[in-house]
Amino acid sequence: MIHPVLPRWSPSRAHLGAWQRGRTGYPLVDAGMRELWATGFMHNRVRMVVASFLVKHLLLPWQEGARWFWDTLVDADLAQNSLNWQWSAGCGADAAPYFRIFNPTTQAERYDPDGTYIRRWVPELGKLTTQCLFAPWTAPSSELRAAGVVLGKTYPAPIVDHASARERALAALSTMRAGRLS
Repeated sequence: MIHPVLPRWSPSRAHLGAWQRGRTGYPLVDAGMRELWATGFMHNRVRMVVASFLVKHLLLPWQEGARWFWDTLVDADLAQNSLNWQWSAGCGADAAPYFRIFNPTTQAERYDPDGTYIRRWVPELGKLTTQCLFAPWTAPSSELRAAGVVLGKTYPAPIVDHASARERALAALSTMRAGRLS
């Protein structure tokens, strides 16, 4: 039986593996996860985006992300790691932003406006215009062709749709919240 105060997690090993390998189809998430694997480091903003993506877009338990970060971060700290993941999942001691679901495309546009970070860590998208770099699935087929990008082959198509995943997460979180209030 699922505990009434926890969201219904969606335990997809395929989604977890895609997230760990930087193959989600969301360039900022993929860049962060690839940087983490290669260097053992990731900027705090990107940590928040990839954490939000795991627990809210993919509805995977925060503990999966905490384990992966513990194993890959060179600056891993057990307390900080656990508490940051709980905060991202909206279930920690300071869970006020439980409804915050980072949009990885908007975050990329805001914090990597020239696409430098994404181009470094996701080089297969490097020839796309900056306008199309953040959401390659929206690029005209002529631009994808010219850049040598074949969605689903040279770069993955998004493994979830942001708008649908956001609505699913909000529904799961409202169920969780209602369980706490009853």
